[in-house]
Amino acid sequence: MAMKKGYRALVDEALAEVKTLSPAEAAALLDDPAVQFVDIRDVRELERAGLIPGAFHAPRGMLEFWVDPDSPYHKPVFAAAKTFVFYCAAGWRSALATKTVQDMGLAPVAHIDGGFEAWSKAGLPTVARPAHSPSSQKNG
Repeated sequence: MAMKKGYRALVDEALAEVKTLSPAEAAALLDDPAVQFVDIRDVRELERAGLIPGAFHAPRGMLEFWVDPDSPYHKPVFAAAKTFVFYCAAGWRSALATKTVQDMGLAPVAHIDGGFEAWSKAGLPTVARPAHSPSSQKNG
């Protein structure tokens, strides 16, 4: 069965419309209080590999619901006047997620090229997943 539009076309379209940061560019923003990193990976990925210090965990499957202030699942972190930097494992899911939240009106937003894998390979800081995922804590 041929797809009308495959994942690669969707990712390429997203990349053409969103801001992409290299791991080094993203790392330069790590201590900026006006920037919120958002990890969209599955919780099992966080348990295996850790996450970027200070990142808020928003599973990809809940992202639209957590971003939308009219949703009963809205998370206040997304109402903050911040720049949101999304990442996943390799940068594909975060490209799609960044385009989606950008289309929803969340701004400014960006994603990390190569995702957490590229971040880790660059030797940038990571932390173990806390006992309670940051998504379950109040961040805002």
